[in-house]
Amino acid sequence: MVEIQLDELASHKGSLCCFSPWLTITQNMIGAFAEATGDHQWIHVDVERAKRESPWKCPVAHGYLTVSLISRLNPQALRITGTKATIITG
Repeated sequence: MVEIQLDELASHKGSLCCFSPWLTITQNMIGAFAEATGDHQWIHVDVERAKRESPWKCPVAHGYLTVSLISRLNPQALRITGTKATIITG
């Protein structure tokens, strides 16, 4: 994990300063996300059809699922010091 002081954060704009560990997105995670959001598009949840018909020959995670993982992955990669509280926006 990388620690960056709040007053130094702007100097990292546009650069790769850190990265999180790999996270495997499972079909169970995709299914749970589909249930939570009501997005049951076959490209995500129908494994057999996705194997036959999708260009990737497998299911694809929802775009919003990958975005929602920022709150899980960000704290594993980066800690901003010198703050009273932080929130993740985006």
